Amino acid sequence: MQPFTALDGALLVDKPGEWTSHDVVAKLRNHFRLEKVGHCGTLDPMATGLLILVLGKATRMSERFMASDKVYEGTMRLGETTDSYDADGEILETKLIPLMTLEDLNEAAEEFRGDIQQIPPMVSAKKIGGVPLYKMARQGKEVVREPRLIHVYTYRFHEYEEPFAYFRVSCTKGTYVRSLAHDLGQKLGCGAHLTALRRTGSGRFDVADAIPLAELLKMDRKALEAQVIPLLKLRGYE
Repeated sequence: MQPFTALDGALLVDKPGEWTSHDVVAKLRNHFRLEKVGHCGTLDPMATGLLILVLGKATRMSERFMASDKVYEGTMRLGETTDSYDADGEILETKLIPLMTLEDLNEAAEEFRGDIQQIPPMVSAKKIGGVPLYKMARQGKEVVREPRLIHVYTYRFHEYEEPFAYFRVSCTKGTYVRSLAHDLGQKLGCGAHLTALRRTGSGRFDVADAIPLAELLKMDRKALEAQVIPLLKLRGYE
């Protein structure tokens, strides 16, 4: 068995907006000439924040970290519904926003706490019959999606300035936060979509310990090694 190297471990990246998770993996792999790199949980291109990369022999641990609970902070816009449930989509409907308070929002959000059955949005990477839903959506198709069980631990709003509402969510893996925004908008009767999302936590990892992608790309290979959490230490994060 070959010994571990300084590049067998996890790298915490603060993903910028407009980049896909795959883009980040590909960029770092090519930039530093890494042989094996994977990520532990996809972020939509619009989303920013914590993206856990596993390097070298640590790639075998990706499924374990992917299964961790997640924490997000986000913003939604009330009064507008989009086809993707976020600001990257086309506006389908605009409605007047009823008079409401922060307390009203939190009361409505309570219904989305606990175990819920969530239907994946059509504009998503989930595959049906081997084809990603977003590819079908681009062709104007809509297919039946089976709901899946998720758990929302907390869903709280801390600020509301019409039409924007600011919230924090902690949930199990596989939760579509933009679906939570869309579904809450439907419950309120005015529609809503996600305008900003940032992942701040995944399991025991925190975005405060992540390095912005732009800073990583300024480093040489030796400096990168110093940012890697060694494989032997990773078991403490499971």
